[in-house]
Amino acid sequence: MKLSIAELSGRISEAHRAIRPQVPETPLEYSAGLSRLTGCEVHLKCEHLQRTGSFKFRGASNKLIRHHASMREHGVITASSGNHGLGVALAGRTLGIAVTVYVPIDASPAKIEAIRMMGAQVIQVPGDALAAELAASRQSSLTGQRYVPPYNDVDVIAGQGTIAMEMFSQESGFDAVFVSVGGGGLISGIGSAFKTWSRDTRIVGCWPVNAPSLHASLVAGRIIEVQESDTISDGTAGGIEPDAVTFEICQQVIDEVALVSEEKIKMAMRLVAQTDRWMVEGAAGVALAAMLQCAPSYRGKKIGVVLCGRNISLETYLQAVKVAEGM
Repeated sequence: MKLSIAELSGRISEAHRAIRPQVPETPLEYSAGLSRLTGCEVHLKCEHLQRTGSFKFRGASNKLIRHHASMREHGVITASSGNHGLGVALAGRTLGIAVTVYVPIDASPAKIEAIRMMGAQVIQVPGDALAAELAASRQSSLTGQRYVPPYNDVDVIAGQGTIAMEMFSQESGFDAVFVSVGGGGLISGIGSAFKTWSRDTRIVGCWPVNAPSLHASLVAGRIIEVQESDTISDGTAGGIEPDAVTFEICQQVIDEVALVSEEKIKMAMRLVAQTDRWMVEGAAGVALAAMLQCAPSYRGKKIGVVLCGRNISLETYLQAVKVAEGM
């Protein structure tokens, strides 16, 4: 289903009302430390404080709320590297819908355990996040269970876009907003809302150098396969579905791109712990690292950074910040 930016923004407004009170509003916090360090006015959108520890609960909730009556009989199936599966699992438990989650074989054990604790069935499959998505979609066709895509779905995108609706009421006049990109659902929603109601705000898409699948596709002008390397930003890793609606949306809403190294991601994760006492996962570190990298171009400007999640094991987090300490 393809919609114009204006039509998608209308769906975001509907979602902003529909997901309450199941999905709470998250804080937008001014960071004095990061502002002093960068010379920018830095505001952190704290999606790591969302239920399930990630923005993904928004899109999952919007999808299941809109279609729960037809989903209850057979349940739903989804695919995820962790956070989307966790969001669907909690949304399903809240609405009385059985959930099955397909995950890549190398998905974070901490995220897999969290999904199981929400009562969902977890099925691990060989390959990356795209392989899990394709396997889940095939299984959905066989069983009649509704498939809830992690990003390739208008309802899911609209749910993620509610972040922007909150930001409009919390602060005005952003010069730029930095958003991490995996499949593109988060930036498609946020970017569509800003392009409709705050057109002067630049939307900056942020990728790890090691996992730039959607960025490479945007450069190529078509969705292509990309060989990715290991990244601490597991939430943004993996290929893109061949028919992803996010591809065309991202072509329209992304004004600027930033690719950041693993070292810079880890340093950003350590830095935000020092300045704001937040422990965040790698995907959140990507947006923050990109902001730090681009800060010289935005001195004196008002900047938003979406801290998209916190779901990282303590061991992985401590190892990352320890490595960053020695840089």
